[in-house]
Amino acid sequence: MSSTTITRGNSHETFYIQPSLTPTAVSANTTAAQNFTVPGLLTTDLVNCWGLNGSQAAGIVAVEADVTAANTLTIQFGNLTSGSVTPTAGSYTIEVVRLEGPAPTNAA
Repeated sequence: MSSTTITRGNSHETFYIQPSLTPTAVSANTTAAQNFTVPGLLTTDLVNCWGLNGSQAAGIVAVEADVTAANTLTIQFGNLTSGSVTPTAGSYTIEVVRLEGPAPTNAA
């Protein structure tokens, strides 16, 4: 933590978006990163995919989310089944954490 009263490297803002996404099939027992255009996302944003607002296809999990380029949300879907499964299309809840500046390298 900074020795001044100004917070450095912490969250400037946290907000939630619900873009409508249409994923493609994920092969059996594997993961697949899929890209979606979401206007306004920055490469410095930290994102979490909280999931689909509805019923997800059996055996599908969203295991990681990143902003890999400006306006590009990448979600890694995992398929825990023995067959190809397509994640359900629909409104996904995404948490976006926008930092005030560079993140500190330690907690000291």
